[in-house]
Amino acid sequence: MVCLVMGVTGAGKTTIGRLLAQGLGWRFLDGDDFHPAANVEKMKQGISLIDADRWPWLDAIHSELVKCAAKDQNVVLACSALKESYRQRLAVGLDFKICYLKGTYDEIRPLLERRSGHFATEAILAGQFADLEEPKHAIVVRVTATPEEDLREILWRLNFT
Repeated sequence: MVCLVMGVTGAGKTTIGRLLAQGLGWRFLDGDDFHPAANVEKMKQGISLIDADRWPWLDAIHSELVKCAAKDQNVVLACSALKESYRQRLAVGLDFKICYLKGTYDEIRPLLERRSGHFATEAILAGQFADLEEPKHAIVVRVTATPEEDLREILWRLNFT
């Protein structure tokens, strides 16, 4: 099984994803680790990615997910997966659950301001919200909760408690 933890930059995907993977004893993958250097450079410069930038990145992630599934490894994936078409591409042939970290621009901006050392900054946040297509079938948790509260909610909603 793959549990996708999705949302815009700064929503807490990596934090929640790591906690969830640790709590379940599953493998953790961070979508950021699959970005080619050109994507990272664009985001560092505050340039939002376009679909042509994202398709190879999503394909690389999907390939790793398929390898994990072939080894019967369950995975928590932290990945923005902003559009329905991106989520569909990631999910092909996999048992796939979605946890959406939902927040407003004004709720997420301060979270980004507190973050250091990450290539994605507030400069791309507006573009991420413009691209965001909220999932219709997902576990939705609010970014205003603590990571521990989000973790409990996700585990309960996945029926893992």
